[in-house]
Amino acid sequence: MDRGRNFIKGQIELAVHRRAMHKSSMVKKDLVAASSTPLILLILQGGESYGYEIIQRVRELSDDELQWTDGMLYPVLHRLEKEGKIKSTWRVSETGRKRKYYSLKGAGVKALKEERRQWDAVNSTLGKLWGESYV
Repeated sequence: MDRGRNFIKGQIELAVHRRAMHKSSMVKKDLVAASSTPLILLILQGGESYGYEIIQRVRELSDDELQWTDGMLYPVLHRLEKEGKIKSTWRVSETGRKRKYYSLKGAGVKALKEERRQWDAVNSTLGKLWGESYV
């Protein structure tokens, strides 16, 4: 038998691919979009951050299930800033590069509470339907 292969009922199944395919089934785009605002607000609640750092934090927290791009993140950041929920400041980073840092404003804290209320309602409803309890 070839290394990395399993033979099942006359078919060749690559064990490596089976695992990779399962992991690559990331969260659907519409759910990623719906969760972007609360995720950004929550990350900024922990302190100011810049775009690439936010993208990496989401990827890390989601175990690579949520893979954001610049094209997805920056429109949301700009919308949140326009709505007065976050603010941005250009500064020179430790590496000497100019970066735009984002931080939460008072309106963002209030919006985050409302986002939490809405996600709790959805989560609770799904939990009841699935017969499970989520905290």
